[in-house]
Amino acid sequence: MEHLTPRQTFDFLKANPDSLFIDCRSDAEYFFVGHAIGSMHVAWYDAPDWERNPDFEADVRKLAGHAMDRPVVLICRSGKRSVEAGQALEQAGFQRVVNVLHGFEGDLDANRRRGLINGWRFEGLPWEQF
Repeated sequence: MEHLTPRQTFDFLKANPDSLFIDCRSDAEYFFVGHAIGSMHVAWYDAPDWERNPDFEADVRKLAGHAMDRPVVLICRSGKRSVEAGQALEQAGFQRVVNVLHGFEGDLDANRRRGLINGWRFEGLPWEQF
């Protein structure tokens, strides 16, 4: 698995337009906190029980058009869930998986707040909120 900063990821996606950009956060995070423009949503864990999505790999496979060599870029809140999801995709046979370091919201600062030291939004990269 490759690990890229948000800015490196943005450049990678521009250079590799066939990449599949998956936001693996919960429904609430994706829709209400916001998400990177161009990302598609496939939850890794979701409410109400916060159980692992048993269809995650199959859902991504469908979006990838069953092309296991198509690059899959994963983003979550801070870059931790996306590593777990990426490992599952690699075990399922995906050949090129990229994790976005620091995720969409970034790491916690000294006051336990996100979005103030790193992450997709912090970098000023394109995002939207519904």
